[in-house]
Amino acid sequence: MSDDEQQRNHSQPGSLLSLHDSPVVRAIYLSVGFLALFLGAIGAFLPVLPTTPFILLAAACFARGSEHFHRKLLENRIAGPIIIEWQMYRSIRRQVKHWVYLLMGISFSSSMFIVPEIWQKMMLLGIGLILVFFIWRIPAR
Repeated sequence: MSDDEQQRNHSQPGSLLSLHDSPVVRAIYLSVGFLALFLGAIGAFLPVLPTTPFILLAAACFARGSEHFHRKLLENRIAGPIIIEWQMYRSIRRQVKHWVYLLMGISFSSSMFIVPEIWQKMMLLGIGLILVFFIWRIPAR
């Protein structure tokens, strides 16, 4: 990568783009990035599988594996601002946190309504409370 390309890549807001030198390693990063993106998409619909960590992992992998897919992810209207916020400030916007709490509440309460056994309901409640505590500890701007 030339000096001009490196300067351009690092001047983009929130960009940590630093492609790996080896095409084989870039392909591995790209594969892991797509797997993480897929798991993040599934996590948007499943109550226990988190979405945001997988999307952040995909962004990190794409930053090392593919300039095109890294840029596409940063340009996404939903994921892009969240990724840039995390890369620049290691925080989550307060509005995003509120959405996370709301969606977690809906997801976990509907799951607790569906499962028949009390131990399953208690397990979901415990997991939900742990996730709420984890999200609460992340700084908000």
